[in-house]
Amino acid sequence: MTSRYRSPEPLNTLAPRRRTVVKAAAATAVLAGPLAAAIPAKAATDAPAFLHGVASGDPLPDGVLLWTRVTPAPEAIPGSGLGPDTEVSWTVATDKAFTHIVAKGSTQATAASDHTVKADIRGLRPATDYWFRFSAGGTDSPAARTRTAPAADAAVANLRFGVVSCANWEAGYFSAYRHLAVRGDLDAWLHLGDYIYEYGTGEYGTRDTVVRQHAPAHEILTLADYRTRHGRYKTDPDLQALHATAPCVAIWDDHEIANDAWSGGAENHTEGAEGTYAARQAAAKQAYFEWMPVRPAIAGTTYRRLRFGKLVDLSLLDLRSFRSQQASVGNGDVDDPERTLTGRAQLDWLKAGLKSSDTTWRLVGNSVMISPFAIGSLSAELLKPLAELLGLPKEGLALNTDQWDGYTDDRRELLAHLRSNAIRNTVFLTGDIHMAWANDVPVNAGTYPLSATAATEFVVTSVTSDNLDDIVKVPEGTVSALASPIIRAANRHVHWVDTDRHGFGVLDITSDRAQMDYYVLSDRTKADATASWARSYRTRSGTQKVERTYDPV
Repeated sequence: MTSRYRSPEPLNTLAPRRRTVVKAAAATAVLAGPLAAAIPAKAATDAPAFLHGVASGDPLPDGVLLWTRVTPAPEAIPGSGLGPDTEVSWTVATDKAFTHIVAKGSTQATAASDHTVKADIRGLRPATDYWFRFSAGGTDSPAARTRTAPAADAAVANLRFGVVSCANWEAGYFSAYRHLAVRGDLDAWLHLGDYIYEYGTGEYGTRDTVVRQHAPAHEILTLADYRTRHGRYKTDPDLQALHATAPCVAIWDDHEIANDAWSGGAENHTEGAEGTYAARQAAAKQAYFEWMPVRPAIAGTTYRRLRFGKLVDLSLLDLRSFRSQQASVGNGDVDDPERTLTGRAQLDWLKAGLKSSDTTWRLVGNSVMISPFAIGSLSAELLKPLAELLGLPKEGLALNTDQWDGYTDDRRELLAHLRSNAIRNTVFLTGDIHMAWANDVPVNAGTYPLSATAATEFVVTSVTSDNLDDIVKVPEGTVSALASPIIRAANRHVHWVDTDRHGFGVLDITSDRAQMDYYVLSDRTKADATASWARSYRTRSGTQKVERTYDPV
């Protein structure tokens, strides 16, 4: 495929489970030294400045959402609540030199929104590349490119999306973002959750080595904390480069709030000692919508739908805001029809959208794996680290109750809906599990492959977050060589699983097939890590099955 873009120019920028003792006093240190560490030193001399890059997101046929954060004064660091109101203007052009301007405007950046700015631009042409930048006080932001979606009724020959998930700042560098940015051929990129992590320094898996310390150093609990953590992430040059190359389409998973979050709490939240969960969730969501180029379709959620011509409908889910608490001993049956992952309104919305869609492909941005997963006959040496990664009892439970496996009535209803309405070409795009998978989604896993399949699923591994070899602390590939055959034997709908490597996916779609190319990184701890193609799987139109293909697109 011919590249639409030139490579982006450089921007000007500089797991363990719940801990047993909660250091609640750390929550009061929101304006101390760790907060100041969230911003590059450049802020002390240059103001106003655009130190957190620029971004675009949620492309429409006639528009796109633009984002930035301005630092109007040295003291106006993320989460501080300090700094003057500042007028920020934005300009959109068809060329990088900004000689053909098509839209412009301005707004106020205030401390009330942590000096973040969003501009929802309309009146643009479909399927068109644009350049944009922001300005404040005589200072211009870096210029960035974005792209609108095709017209709703357009016949689209091809679409290409980057796909990523699970980026733990302390575990390594975000080389996956850099490698996606330099491709220059993406219509958009999908972030399927865990864009940030909430833990304190050294509290989440890093193979016992904190590669680079995040800010604040303590676990984030308050609005100032979440703003500071988002601010830290947005200083990463590789993340800035990707945001400046193509529009982002993002959903959240649990770590944007707290580990194993559900509607009324989270595994990594101690009610009282860490305040109320309601207040923490509200703070996390507010910071997310301030700092992310996301257009919420329903206030306080990330579920919404985007269309890319006649080729793709993309339904994006929020699987944290409405779910029942995860099942455990004495806390509900996974088959209980009263328990829900999606919430009634979201499941009805998803079903209706899939049924009414007239596109060739129906993609579902899905933060946790929908394919059933039985652990099988793993040895104790492999079962314990797998249980740790999934948050399961190490004594052995052949189920991850944080995934759709823990809410089987919702899954049964959705898959039955796909089958009974003959809805074809549904592809779930998933993150969360820190492994790469290529799965058929069977109607009845117990009788597969004799039973029908309702959909397919491509799961991408983590950008940096620990996978199994990191937990066991063995050379890359060691665990996968042992675990993958056992997992596949117990789950015949699984075509491939790689338990050990970090990387990203590139999804290429035509009317005939949807293909996921899986790429892996040489070393997450190296800022200059290389990327290499690992495997490719596709689903051909009408088959509802995955097959291996031996070359990337």
